[in-house]
Amino acid sequence: MTMTKDSSRASPRLRLRIVFDDGTMIGPGKADLLELIRDTGSISAAGRAMRMSYKRAWMLVDTMNATFQAPVVQSIRGGPQGGGASLTETGATVLHHYRALEATCQSAGAQDVAALQGLLADGDARE
Repeated sequence: MTMTKDSSRASPRLRLRIVFDDGTMIGPGKADLLELIRDTGSISAAGRAMRMSYKRAWMLVDTMNATFQAPVVQSIRGGPQGGGASLTETGATVLHHYRALEATCQSAGAQDVAALQGLLADGDARE
């Protein structure tokens, strides 16, 4: 069975990174981290899901909290129930706008991404 050029490749994906004038940025990793904190209620659980250390996850959260006008993540220290974390209203808004922009770019760029994919050499030539 011979695979056609298009069926032999996974679909390409567009990864968006926004770099602000001061050099701070938000990209897919920070957006995924915010999403996982929202879903798990924990910075450490979100970090584990992304295969990163708690320290790295906390540093990214700390950077985002300092980047925006208001914190994006609120953490609650441990106690009898344990600690936790949640997105603030600002965090939910940042995540919403990032994902909306990501979807807009994916949709608007679909033809150009397909055209670029069509120009790729066969997989065998790159190996």
